[in-house]
Order: sequence, then structure tokens, then C-alpha cells
Amino acid sequence: MSVVVEPPAYELKPYKSLSNEVLAARIRAVKKSLGPELLVLGHHYQQDEVIALSDLRGDSYQLSQAAAENTACRMIAFCGVHFMAETADILVNRPERLAERGGERVPVVLPDLAAGCSMADMAGIEQVEAAWEEMAELIDVNDVTPVTYINSAASLKAFCGKHGGIVCTSSNAKAVLEWAFKRTSRVLFFPDQHLGRNTAFGMGIPLDQMPVWNPHAEEFGGNSADAIRQSKVLLWQGHCSVHAIFKPEHVDLFRNKHPGIRVLVHPECSREVVEKSDIAGSTGKIIREVEAAPPGTKWVIGTELHLVNRLKQEHPEQEIHFLSPIVCMCATMYRIDLAHLCWSLENLAAGTPVNVIRVDDETTRWSLTALERMLEVK
Repeated sequence: MSVVVEPPAYELKPYKSLSNEVLAARIRAVKKSLGPELLVLGHHYQQDEVIALSDLRGDSYQLSQAAAENTACRMIAFCGVHFMAETADILVNRPERLAERGGERVPVVLPDLAAGCSMADMAGIEQVEAAWEEMAELIDVNDVTPVTYINSAASLKAFCGKHGGIVCTSSNAKAVLEWAFKRTSRVLFFPDQHLGRNTAFGMGIPLDQMPVWNPHAEEFGGNSADAIRQSKVLLWQGHCSVHAIFKPEHVDLFRNKHPGIRVLVHPECSREVVEKSDIAGSTGKIIREVEAAPPGTKWVIGTELHLVNRLKQEHPEQEIHFLSPIVCMCATMYRIDLAHLCWSLENLAAGTPVNVIRVDDETTRWSLTALERMLEVK
């Protein structure tokens, strides 16, 4: 993967002194001038002012897929984090789409390159490759399916593609694991241990057959040789810092304070929190559950703060709370503000794109293999 940064027509610094009102007006002007050729994608966890100026709002894969199906767009600004822009580049500029456009690439811009993902960073490609080699000392890795959560670098998606593996989302993780177990007796799941554990446990796999692989441990990920040999799911020691703040005692606190409240959490939360919840599901499921609930429903929701607050604003007929008493948001998502968005869009309009995310051809090829396997899973 390489990041292409062209000489900017406009420097970022002056944008920082402008008000949100001025920035929003300038963003709208660029959107109007470029029309359908520009597509601004806004992840659910973005700030409200960014969402208000996005053409599409959704989760990471949903947005990338929608962009890939859009035949009119010729430039994309992805208001999300780095791995999301990578996935968009892979899907939007895959060979058949390039052929349809006569070889023209659609640049995918990430308004702030510092918008990364701490969970994705917990599984580096060198670490995963080293772990794979070490596992081979104890087990037949040809009998292991690597599964990477969509919230991972393109290099990890490519690793899965090369090794007979697959990508999953939080909504299809169960179906993906079922697909994997039809082919091999073991799964290596990364980078989020909680999604892997919650999904596999719900399928009847006992916790003692799900050792956690610590990439920083000296031998076998900090496990005994027997634990690896007896494993069904090898969980990578990674987690989402936002969802890790939710604790079982937070659930108890809200149940005691608000009798009848329903607890709705994301499966990136710990096993202990998921066990105490009423419903655990993807971001899309969380939104759908709230939208379908009758007036007067009381919720406490364990996911990113911006999304919870937006649901609260959009559904005043319901009582909605944030599960943690500690205010926690996705800090890297928060880096995408109107100043960065306006700067990147005006550079796009000027023909001097900045912060273009481009995945190399080899990584794209193998990532597509893993993503296409996921699309075949029903």
C-alpha cells in the first residue's frame, strides 16, 4: 500500500481559523460544482457536522460497496479511518471497474491521514506472518482458515486471500465462521478478539478452545503447546478501545437505576458485557433495533458516543442512554473535521488531490480474493 500526496493547491493551516459555518458553505459550493462526480462518504461514528455534509452514511463496508456500485463518481472523500479508505480504493478501482472507466482511477481521499484505527494497528502484517510460521511448528496451518475483521489493514485482507481465508463484518461473522469450519478444523481470527470470541461462543465453541495469541509473547503467543493443539479458534490479542470501556458493572448500574431498560451493545464489547445485554449486534443492527422500537422504549447502548447521541436526537420518542459513565468517542474518527474536509475537497476540485489512499496491485488482488469469498457467504 502506498499513500500518494500531491503538491497541494491549498495549505491546511488557513482552514483551521475558519468557522464551521464558513467551512460548511465552502464544502457545499465544491459539492455543487462537482455534482455527482464527487462522493462524500460519512461513517456512522463521524461528528454530526461531517455527517450532515456526507452523501452517504453507513458502516465501513457498506460505504465502500455503495461507492463501488456508483458509476457516476470520479472522486471520493472518505470521512472515516485509514483501513476504510483502503477498502474503498480496492473495491472502486478493482480491474472490472477500471475497465468500465477506460482505465481511469477514482482517487479515494482520507481528509486526515492521522485518522487511523488502534484496533487495526494491533495486528501488523509482519506479526501475523510470524505467528503463522510459529503455529506451523505445532499444527498444520493448511488446516487453519485465517479470518480478518473488515476493520483491518489491506495487507491482512491480502494475507487471508493468499492463505485460503476470508474477511468478515460484525453482521456476518457467524456465517463466515461456519464457512471456515466447513473447510478447516481451526480458525485464526484477527484483529478483534471480542468479536471472534462472542461469535464462536454463540456457535457452541467453549472458551477453553479459544486461546488468545499475544504477538508480543516470547513463544506460541503466550500459550502452552497443548492449548494451541487443542484450539478451535485462535483469537488475536486485539480490541477496540472504544468498546473496551464498557463494563458489566455499567450494565448493572443502568438496570438498577432504570427498571425495564433494554441493553443494546456491539459485539466488539467484552464477553461479560455481551452476556448481560439484551441484544448484541452490528452498528446497522443497533440502528435498526432503535428505529423499529415503539415510543417509550428505554435503551442503554454500548457503542461509539457520536452514534448514540445521534440516535438520541433522531428518536426523541424513546429514552436513550450511553452505557459508560465515562465519555469516550473514537478519537481517530474525531480527527475528520470540517477544516480537513474542506481542505481536501477544494484540492480535489483544483485537480491537486491530497491524502490519496492507493493500495498496490498485488495487495488489491489478494484482498479482493478474500472479500469476494465473503460476498459468496450466505
